Amino acid sequence: MKKLFSFALTLFIVVSFNSCVKDTCGHTYSYTWFEPLYKTTEQVRANIKNNPAKEIKAPGKLFIIGQYIFLNEINKGIHIINNSNPAAPANIGFIDIPGNIDIAVKGNTLYADLYTDLVALDISDPLNVVKSKIVNNVFPDRYYGFSADSSKIIYDWVRHDTTLTVDCSPNEWMELAQNGGVFMLSSDVGSNKSFAGGSPTGIAGSMARFALMNNYLYTVGQSQLKVIDIGTAADPVVTNTVNLPWGIETIYPFKGKLFIGSNTGMYIFNTSNPAAPVQLSTFSHARVCDPVIADDKYAYITLRDGTQCQGFINELDIVDISNLAAPVLIKKFDMTNPHGLSKDNNLLFICDGRDGLKIYDASVVTNLQLKKQIGNFETYDVIAYNGVAIVVAKDGLYQFSYSDVNNIKQLSKLSINQ
Repeated sequence: MKKLFSFALTLFIVVSFNSCVKDTCGHTYSYTWFEPLYKTTEQVRANIKNNPAKEIKAPGKLFIIGQYIFLNEINKGIHIINNSNPAAPANIGFIDIPGNIDIAVKGNTLYADLYTDLVALDISDPLNVVKSKIVNNVFPDRYYGFSADSSKIIYDWVRHDTTLTVDCSPNEWMELAQNGGVFMLSSDVGSNKSFAGGSPTGIAGSMARFALMNNYLYTVGQSQLKVIDIGTAADPVVTNTVNLPWGIETIYPFKGKLFIGSNTGMYIFNTSNPAAPVQLSTFSHARVCDPVIADDKYAYITLRDGTQCQGFINELDIVDISNLAAPVLIKKFDMTNPHGLSKDNNLLFICDGRDGLKIYDASVVTNLQLKKQIGNFETYDVIAYNGVAIVVAKDGLYQFSYSDVNNIKQLSKLSINQ
């Protein structure tokens, strides 16, 4: 296990500060810096178990199985939510997994990332989770820098707000960086450029980077597709690595195919041989963030701008995949800042950022009809299933009933403590 140390982020901020203050020596600046807190690898792994429920502060990916929702707390672990009554979900426990971003569940086994490592957990009893196996160095992209002591892991960050009189050298800034601190000007805090929940975050994909199919767990990093044999669920084994272009973001499984979203396009892989996925085709688009889902005939791709994506397009692309070897764009729809999306029969759900949740009748994909827009909250991800849409938003975990499409209503909200 290699600890997280955001060297690249720190270096970027140091350079930015130098450019800001080079002509204003001796001035006083307010700034915020984050002090990393460490535990040993043994301490972290021993604490991968059920702990008391914690407040939701920085939610990420979610996975639904049976009556339970497993909700990621970015870089901290997983909330266990009993959703037997969607009108009154209960936050009943927390699994501490530093560096966790992604989740997948097969039967009674939950898979999660712990920075660079893969963790398999027995969740037969969600209130008595048991660690089954840890596989080292499965996700090399989650290692962001350099560590003098690889036996320690960052498990949290402490925020410090202070002021500093800057002279003409960068030494005072660099002293913090060399001691593991990450810092930024106070005016940048809360901008969501590099931090979530008040803490530094590493590279996090938008929506799922784990996919389950054919007794395999498929995972994507920035430039790799990992094939992990989970025929024996509690004993995952990495069996293959497929190199991909840089900028991979999401993966979506559907009927023997893998739809992989990147910030430059969509890749379609065939899993006829599940241990060795083969690329069928590529659909290219402008450089923007790119979650994707699919059905029998079409792929639905949301494109959005953002600091990591470096683009300026916000739209929904609908792609004809009837010929998987030659996907064709058939329609574009303007959006505000679309993120996650889900589809249930002819209903298409889109998390359109600050414009909230949009629900469309997609029975004619070239002529989407907006059935309902639920605003006043900033949305990130959605799973629509069996008449209930579960939405991760900036201020809470929402649930909406759409069993009557003409009377879509909110069932519940678990608030987020920001």
